[in-house]
Amino acid sequence: MASIRILGTGGTIASRGQGVSGAIASDSTDSLAAALSDAHHITSRDLLTVGSYCLDLRDLRIIAEEVAAELAEPDVDGVVITHGTDTMEETAFLLDLVHTSLKPVVLTGAQQLADSDSPDGPRNLTEAVMAAADKRLQGAGVLISFAGSVRTARGARKAHTTAASPFAGGVEVGHLAGDDVVVTAAPSRLPPLPLPTEAFDDVQVEIITAYPGATPELLRHAAAAGAGALVLAGTGIGNAGAGFADAVADLTAAGVPVILSSRTPWGPVVPTYGNGGGKDLVRAGAVIARDLNPFQSRILAALLLAADPDPTTFPHRFAAHS
Repeated sequence: MASIRILGTGGTIASRGQGVSGAIASDSTDSLAAALSDAHHITSRDLLTVGSYCLDLRDLRIIAEEVAAELAEPDVDGVVITHGTDTMEETAFLLDLVHTSLKPVVLTGAQQLADSDSPDGPRNLTEAVMAAADKRLQGAGVLISFAGSVRTARGARKAHTTAASPFAGGVEVGHLAGDDVVVTAAPSRLPPLPLPTEAFDDVQVEIITAYPGATPELLRHAAAAGAGALVLAGTGIGNAGAGFADAVADLTAAGVPVILSSRTPWGPVVPTYGNGGGKDLVRAGAVIARDLNPFQSRILAALLLAADPDPTTFPHRFAAHS
């Protein structure tokens, strides 16, 4: 029997319909945990009770602090976090970046409201507890368990708005077969970064997307509005149109890092093309995101800038954890 802490943040798993007002997160984590079997020793508490689309960086920092505190308890074997699916990939990635324990941390949620005809939250929570309690997943870092699949936080993203299994990407480290966890992979781990400080709360990192006719003035405007770094979600393997390379060069010279990611769901950034493409953007100073999507690139950039705003060391530090 393992000792598992469940930390609730809200999301669909805790939400019920409110008529014309729309669904609202309202159920306590204790009520969610009450339906679990007694196979493990479960304790639970609420950190937040909101939809994940409402979260800001301060909320993510608080979640990270609370998870670290629970992991430091000697009688805790693993932590489960209930969370909305909208931004689960961002919270999970931040937690993975700062995860220093061998104990598993598993995020889960639901696609169906708690008062729907067929809520999926109870089964997802049961499976997340099973994953967090499995000793074979120690050292795997922070994971997302959903609809029978357990995958790494790094590289995961919500890939479908309504499907029962909405997440893709990352590395599937296991799946559920009946009441058993089948472990299929042991992911490699990068050295952890320090927990975010209160400086993280106010770091501004904006995402600008490239598309036909996009103007590089959006990059300049975001920097002028106070962004400490920018993520350019380029087309394909990391490209943008006319004028973007000049904007990247100007912003880099002004001490505002620009990270080159891709709006394409899967695959690495591979600077190949000139005439405003990835080759020109990197020559202008853009930092390559490699396989990180724009949203996880933003989280890493914010964490790094909060710890050390020096733009001269930023490219090396980003590369070490991307």
